Amino acid sequence: MIKPIELVIFDCDGVLVDSERIAARVQVALGAELGWPLTEAEVVERFIGRSHAAIREQVAARLGEEVAGTWSARFEELHREAVDAGLAPVEGLPEALAALTLPTCVASSGSHDKMRHTLGRTGLYEHFAGRIYSASEVARGKPAPDLFLHAAARMGVDPAACVVVEDSRPGVLAARAAGMRSFGYAGGLTPAERLAGPGTTVFHDMSRLPALVAGH
Repeated sequence: MIKPIELVIFDCDGVLVDSERIAARVQVALGAELGWPLTEAEVVERFIGRSHAAIREQVAARLGEEVAGTWSARFEELHREAVDAGLAPVEGLPEALAALTLPTCVASSGSHDKMRHTLGRTGLYEHFAGRIYSASEVARGKPAPDLFLHAAARMGVDPAACVVVEDSRPGVLAARAAGMRSFGYAGGLTPAERLAGPGTTVFHDMSRLPALVAGH
């Protein structure tokens, strides 16, 4: 028997705040600058949805530890500048949050500092304060299930009663590995077909989320 949903777990970048486009643009620029030419599609494939540490490992394997350190530091600097210049919530997200009646939390590959910044800039931090979990708190980032299981445990909810809202392939894979249902938001950079799979409902309009949750 399928359990009723008791908790909605949100990813952050690309689900709450429209930051994945910023991140992809910065990663493409850094690749051109530091010797690893990447298209936006390649950045989505390799980096989107993964932790800072996992991205750094990929860069180190390709360009060496020294360049990886430079890349990470420059990314943080450029990303922060771009966020400060203009970051907005994902379209339809504030209305969706206002209409949701179930408990919610955030579980993101980003660091707590990064989420304080992005959620703070968009006025969303206070909505989730005290219920924000980062991949830095667990052994393995997405697509491993560790982060979502950690969030469910901290919130006191059975994983089978959780639903995850994600916009990346590593994210929906992590939800499946955790035994959770998921909604794959395809209104961002990741194509719908990369989100589709068992237990995942793909949708394109964030304002539809409350109705989707109610229907599960």
